Amino acid sequence: MRPHYRDQLPLGDPNGLPYSKGLMARVLVDAGLGIEPAYLLATQLELDLALTGAQAVDLERLEDLAATVVGELAGPRAVNRLRRLAALQALEIPIVLLVGGATGSGKSTVATEVAHRLGITRVTSTDFIRQTIRAYFPSPSMPSVHLSSFEAGGEEGFIEQTRSVLVGVEAAIERALTEGWSMAIEGVHLVPGLVPAEIEGAVLVQAVLRVDDIEAHRTRFYVRDASTGGIRGMGKYLDQMYEIRLLQDCIVDRAERFGVPVIESSSAEEATAALLDLVLDSVGQTEALL
Repeated sequence: MRPHYRDQLPLGDPNGLPYSKGLMARVLVDAGLGIEPAYLLATQLELDLALTGAQAVDLERLEDLAATVVGELAGPRAVNRLRRLAALQALEIPIVLLVGGATGSGKSTVATEVAHRLGITRVTSTDFIRQTIRAYFPSPSMPSVHLSSFEAGGEEGFIEQTRSVLVGVEAAIERALTEGWSMAIEGVHLVPGLVPAEIEGAVLVQAVLRVDDIEAHRTRFYVRDASTGGIRGMGKYLDQMYEIRLLQDCIVDRAERFGVPVIESSSAEEATAALLDLVLDSVGQTEALL
């Protein structure tokens, strides 16, 4: 079964769908352009096709126009991402994207956005998996999974909790690969050195997010509290900020020890771009080996 990622780039096809300015603008946003420059470039492409009488966009011409309309740095960078997104379409094996990091590092936001841009529809979290485990194993039989990661008893307790949760993570990955689907998983329990370094029959991409500035880290909990209407109250997170930061140090140290990329995530937009590039680079390296 061939894995499905995003739709083909909307470049136009003389024997298929015509060029779509709206779809092209959306793809350009996914490639990292702002909404306004993406729409301006998509409009210029439409005008260029009308002037030349062509029915499809040529990527070389797109790169020239992007440099003129968007700028000599941002334009070609976006087109390069489009080229690599197109290469993703030809990939015959699934992608497994694992995004780790401490509580409040932006894992959910960044992983979900990158999965959307890549067309990966299977997205879950280790918190969801842990909650499922809790339903089957009451606190007396598996106490570690009934605590927050930063309440599990320091690094030793957190690692014990992680080993329990990773049983469910491995099962979720196995099911996705059996069905031929790519998958993105985010969560604090995706600890470098405890998850597989490679998976046969899939492109495995792992990264850890980190927030360097403690005040920026604190702000994440205020924002999350406001955006969820207080469902995930910020009080306990702020009260245990010290423990959360220690856990971040533990995860980052292990990432550096095991050669897992660490992405500074104070800016969600920049972290998303960095993670997207990491995935596309990994796909390119895989293509070269196939």
